[in-house]
Amino acid sequence: MSLVQLKQISKNYQMGELSVQALKDIELEISEQSFVSFVGPSGSGKTTLLNLIGCLDKPSSGNVFVNGTLVNNFSNKTAAQFRGEHLGFIFQNFNLLPVLTAYENVEYPLIMVQNIPGAERKERIMHYLDAVGIADQKDKFPSQLSGGQKQRVAVARALVTDPKLVLADEPTANLDHASAFKIIELMRQMQRDFKTTFIFSTHDPKIVKEAEIIYTLEDGKIMDKEIVAA
Repeated sequence: MSLVQLKQISKNYQMGELSVQALKDIELEISEQSFVSFVGPSGSGKTTLLNLIGCLDKPSSGNVFVNGTLVNNFSNKTAAQFRGEHLGFIFQNFNLLPVLTAYENVEYPLIMVQNIPGAERKERIMHYLDAVGIADQKDKFPSQLSGGQKQRVAVARALVTDPKLVLADEPTANLDHASAFKIIELMRQMQRDFKTTFIFSTHDPKIVKEAEIIYTLEDGKIMDKEIVAA
């Protein structure tokens, strides 16, 4: 079953009097429990594509379906609710709240988005902190954690709402290679254990090869699709 479908997607941005086409006639389908990478140079459209799938932006033309739902006509409120119920996000700069502990950062979406009762919240939070190997750091603030530890917290936060799909924009960009590989392997483990679909973008060719399916973008078009592993 297709979790993500993009049909004849184009995206234009207006910059003064100039119209810039970021995506051109994109067609793709991504199945459930996939591990997919978007690659390409800066400006190729990777982040724009992630933003459309993540209901953070709308296409200029075409249709975006996520989990069988047409999402590109959502209001801002409906889009936010859909993201909270179905999607997780991992950012290259971690986007952890500095005044909250690791535990509280993971807890945040359960309070703000899903309003999960306290006992269930605690069980879920500790489950995912343990799954990413950082339960012993739960009371530390982001400033007390290494880059790799921060990204592990970010992975736990993305997964704690039990999303079908996690979108990761350059999730290893601020990590050394050893930490980057650990984060990618952690995401693969989460894919296997929780049947989560991951779509990520990266410039690092060594990290790219860890994906099962690789889409290469250039000038807003998909130039190639490579299946690395079934």
